[in-house]
Amino acid sequence: MPFRSPFEDVEIPNLSVFDYLFADLEPEAATKTALVDGTSGEATSYGALVVQIQRVAGALAARGIRTGDVVALHSPNVPAFATAFHGILRAGATATTVNALYTAEEIEKQLRDSAAIMLITVSPLLPQAAAAAKAAGIERVIVMDGAEGHESLRDLIMEDAPAPDVSFDPATHIAVLPYSSGTTGLPKGVVLTHRNLVANVAQSLAQITLNDEDRVMAVLPFFHIYGMTVLLNLALRVRAALVTMPRFDLPEFLRIIQDHKISWVFIAPPIAVALAKHPIVDNYDLSSIKVVFSGAAPRDGDLAKAVASRLHCVVRQGYGMSEMSPVSHAIPVERDDIPLDTVGLTLPNMECKIVDPETGAEIEVPSEGVSAPGELWCKGPNIMVGYLHNDAATAEVLDAEGWLRTGDIATVTAEGYVRVVDRLKELIKYKGYQVAPAELEALLLTNPLIADAAVLGVHDADGEEVPKAFIVKQANAELSELDVMEFVAEHVAPYKKVRVVEFIDMIPKSSAGKILRKDLRAAVG
Repeated sequence: MPFRSPFEDVEIPNLSVFDYLFADLEPEAATKTALVDGTSGEATSYGALVVQIQRVAGALAARGIRTGDVVALHSPNVPAFATAFHGILRAGATATTVNALYTAEEIEKQLRDSAAIMLITVSPLLPQAAAAAKAAGIERVIVMDGAEGHESLRDLIMEDAPAPDVSFDPATHIAVLPYSSGTTGLPKGVVLTHRNLVANVAQSLAQITLNDEDRVMAVLPFFHIYGMTVLLNLALRVRAALVTMPRFDLPEFLRIIQDHKISWVFIAPPIAVALAKHPIVDNYDLSSIKVVFSGAAPRDGDLAKAVASRLHCVVRQGYGMSEMSPVSHAIPVERDDIPLDTVGLTLPNMECKIVDPETGAEIEVPSEGVSAPGELWCKGPNIMVGYLHNDAATAEVLDAEGWLRTGDIATVTAEGYVRVVDRLKELIKYKGYQVAPAELEALLLTNPLIADAAVLGVHDADGEEVPKAFIVKQANAELSELDVMEFVAEHVAPYKKVRVVEFIDMIPKSSAGKILRKDLRAAVG
């Protein structure tokens, strides 16, 4: 039998994201701080934020944006992101959030695939954004902080155009299209409805217990579903204050925590390593931290204990994926008894099962102890509709009954603690970012000096998983390891760069032409 969350189901209102987050904003809450620019210290109140969102929605409508249109948002974490993002949703449009590290080529692919008709970006990212928009045939590019020849977010807000009357079913209307590589393959648009996003905030509040007195560190990108749901939407729902940081820099990160008295810090595991080991941490007063919450990639239990001991705070971990909006599991703040190398308990309104990947048989949850490992399958109101324009990929991960195959191997204890132990999927997780081997392999094969290529995740000296390319050179080709790495770096975001190269005589493949990654690993040790 599937195992359910130990928590009672929570009510999931049939509301749009905007109405769920802001329709019940009370006068007292309107005066509270919603967003703070961690660099400048400039603050935006909840009341001002809602006015800005409504005006942006009106301005978008005045520019022809209609219900169901797709608007791309390409920005690092700045307070204006919240205004633009929720303005898009309030207008009835769909937001496709674009990784701030993407090259023009990568942005163009997402713009075309999502059928975006407008792009909103920031001036530091304008060169690649403008090039991508031109290539994709998008004429209107709004630059939030202003640039010559482009409208700014201030221009939109100062128009004071009335927000449009929009009507749609939150259960079916697409709110966002983040892009994920899923369990394998190239990035795909993840179709998430307003109900998916509303549900996941409501579900997460059972275990991620922020309140209106908390100040939340927002360094994890809002364009990623983790930052979008757990930081941006959840924090705004409970009227906490979000302090933004556009890119991670350890001294600045620590200064912001100290100066802004941050109480909740959401991180990916590489930041946990710095918090546990870097000597500079001792130079800052971090006593305001109550909780450090880690997600986006597996984290070691001993590392969690080291962070907790050094910072004298609670450390917790969660699990999810873009296809689940994203959270499915988390360790509740008050549960010191749950092992820190697990991802905790299943969220309310969800059920899960562990399935033998070889036989398809469901693995029994034990009455005591730990189950045998198997693939984790999840079901609930936060599960995606599917992948955009890709029925085949959807069918691979989502069955007719709504069960999502996560591609991760997990166990579950009699108490319901889930531990992720391995993964079926080929996806590489580099510092919390998803790197699809298939994308890098396709790029490498465009190099005329390369006859064949395969990419695997390997661990470097620090234990970080990094992309390694196995290259078969064309006959008589002059090609060095550095040549390969530089070629890839010219075309992809920094986190996707190949960091190790090995030249081999042949890529092992099946009769159907599929790369035999297990054989490749065995051959190279």
